[in-house]
Amino acid sequence: MPSASAHEAVLATTPAASLVFTTVLSHGPLTRAEIARRTRLSAAAVTKAVRPLMELGYVVEDPNEGARSALGRPANPVRVDGGRAFFIGVKVTGDEIIAVLADLCCRVRVARHLGLTNREPEAVLPAITALVQELLTEADGFGAPVRGLGVAVSGDVDRADGVVRYSPFLEWRDLPLAEIIGTATGLPVTVDNDVRALTVAEQWFGAGVGLSNFALVTVGAGVGCGLVVHGRVVSGAYGVAGEIGHLSIDPLGPRCHCGNNGCVEAIAADPAILRGVREVTGKPVATVAEALDLARSGDPGAREVYARAGQAIGKAIGSVVNLFGPQRVIISGEGLAAYDLFAEGIRDAFAASAFGTAVQCDVMTRPLPFEEWARGAAATAIQSFIGSDTYEE
Repeated sequence: MPSASAHEAVLATTPAASLVFTTVLSHGPLTRAEIARRTRLSAAAVTKAVRPLMELGYVVEDPNEGARSALGRPANPVRVDGGRAFFIGVKVTGDEIIAVLADLCCRVRVARHLGLTNREPEAVLPAITALVQELLTEADGFGAPVRGLGVAVSGDVDRADGVVRYSPFLEWRDLPLAEIIGTATGLPVTVDNDVRALTVAEQWFGAGVGLSNFALVTVGAGVGCGLVVHGRVVSGAYGVAGEIGHLSIDPLGPRCHCGNNGCVEAIAADPAILRGVREVTGKPVATVAEALDLARSGDPGAREVYARAGQAIGKAIGSVVNLFGPQRVIISGEGLAAYDLFAEGIRDAFAASAFGTAVQCDVMTRPLPFEEWARGAAATAIQSFIGSDTYEE
């Protein structure tokens, strides 16, 4: 099967090369002068970084699109050749595996979905391997090698060691996922928390492009947050930075699975909303869709549950903005299906809790299907391949 050769396990071997490559990847095509301006590197440093990337074929020049420099010499833009390498991204949820084949520019070429009826590693890991094998076969048709595999799961994930410390939805503990999947597939494997993986994709290819400080808040089965501070994704000393779902905003509130009371997740995540709607209405709603229909039909109890969820999310976002001062907060996740029901609560609670000029932070929504989370996993594999050190403790 195709895999990364030893000399290309990491593409950019210097910080300057990594910086130049990621800049062209996110903003290109760019002339060398534009790269120097964006990276604050000297022209000589940019030339030195670009040359080996071009020799390997990962960066190409577009001579027909060149403008003239002040000295009359052509200033040809350079861009990443997306078809030069491929990457596989896998997102594991509580009931499904989503896998994508993406090119070097993280454009999804093929996607696969596989339902799960058993969350035990003994059942899930062979299923991941089978999907990867399918996508490796698909990659053969594109004529370029697969250079890496990214796997994204929820919970406490140690990216450096490739270990899932604890995933509450999957009920996995201390699972050496990168080692197991790497042995089974022969690919370099990057394992990361799913929200951080999605944050990487948004930083390089989405609503975070060009921003040095932003936060991604996800709402759905859980409530998570990815943080980018000074251009670096923050993982924290213990790998759990950004866990706003476990901010206790109501000490007398409902019990959270983490053991505390009144966590944002215990109020605003889908399971909490379902539980709350059942309690206040006395109706046996079984799915989020049923709870939404009940609230939209005007049931006051159901609407109050969603309003309270919005207030919890708004308070959590206010805390993020007060602590980190991001330029933008992006709200995403499958929970956005109910945004019309809790938007007012989010706005009001955020405005009340944001301190001073922090209230000017741009808070936006961005619906992203689960395939985008798998794309985020592919982005982490690209990140590892590039040798981009964009994580910070």
